[in-house]
Amino acid sequence: MYYVAEVRDTIRVEPNRFGENLEEVVLEICRETFEGTINKDLGFTVVVIDIQDIGPGRLIPGDGAAFYDVIFTTLSYLPEDREFVIGDVVEVTDFGVFLRLGCVDALCHVSQVSDDFFSYNSKQGALIGRDSQRRISVGDRVRARIILVTIGKSQIRVGVTMRQAGLGVESWIEEWKKQSKKGATATTTEKKKTATKKATTKKTTTEKKDTAKKSTEKKKSK
Repeated sequence: MYYVAEVRDTIRVEPNRFGENLEEVVLEICRETFEGTINKDLGFTVVVIDIQDIGPGRLIPGDGAAFYDVIFTTLSYLPEDREFVIGDVVEVTDFGVFLRLGCVDALCHVSQVSDDFFSYNSKQGALIGRDSQRRISVGDRVRARIILVTIGKSQIRVGVTMRQAGLGVESWIEEWKKQSKKGATATTTEKKKTATKKATTKKTTTEKKDTAKKSTEKKKSK
């Protein structure tokens, strides 16, 4: 997910920039240093938004630069396990498909595409289901769920699944919604029939009891 984080760090400002606006210089350095980097806690830093605070500058013997303790905010992306995501298919291979999730790519292994058996068709550049004949190719927009996140020094690896109901290519999801709606309608109709049948049975039983009661009363009166 994307989120705004507050970061604290020490920024080194070269002597040749001492005459410039300090906040602008620090913001520029922060952006050059942190944007596009990966951190285990922060994830992928998309952009440094602004500077919140700049502490007093200090000098270190033997270094002509000034060092400032800085607080700044960033927009970062950190994928989370079990998170639902929407992405576009950017590559299809014989072992699965790669999805573009904003600033990172995720792999959906061929075994996680669907309950159906999918195989790669090189001529069509697509994975095709053996029984359903469903296909997934570059450009398809899909909905998936994250099942694996590995954050390294220079890369974030994400694994996703589309086997759960309500996931997959947009057209598959629409089919699933229609089937679910039909199923819900059928269930409601069946419940109404059952309720009507019970009411009818109850009415018949009551009528039989009333008839038996009247018959008994007639015998007694004779």
